[in-house]
Amino acid sequence: MNNQTFRMALDGFLQGWKDSSLKELERFISTDYQAREVRDGEIEAFKYEESMEGWKQGFAFINEHDAEWEIHEVAIIPLKEDETLAILYATIVLDGKPMETGNLFSDTFKKVQGNWKLVRSYIETGIGRGKVRETIERDGPQNRS
Repeated sequence: MNNQTFRMALDGFLQGWKDSSLKELERFISTDYQAREVRDGEIEAFKYEESMEGWKQGFAFINEHDAEWEIHEVAIIPLKEDETLAILYATIVLDGKPMETGNLFSDTFKKVQGNWKLVRSYIETGIGRGKVRETIERDGPQNRS
């Protein structure tokens, strides 16, 4: 696996996210994208179109409230030569204070026609920030906020 090309793609994906740029983020999400999200014990499946709408709404919230994203890498795990799993924790910072909960993303990126694309996600919502921070500080690779 070429870690450098994946790192560059992940950095671009994260920068688009932090900038709340739907146009930039779209470059890194496969149109064949599929996801599962767990919210309050309920599981919802969605695809590319619903994902883009969710990002659009999230970015609108950030912009309307003069907020920002706090994103942490929990782990990066190579799965295959052309697939890598990025476990990310994200929360929103409002008035300089991170929210107490956030979402934990298990995002699978795959090299498609020479470019790394997000192809699958499993998302746990409403995860306590403190527990994730303890894990990141103890075991995680780095803070990418």
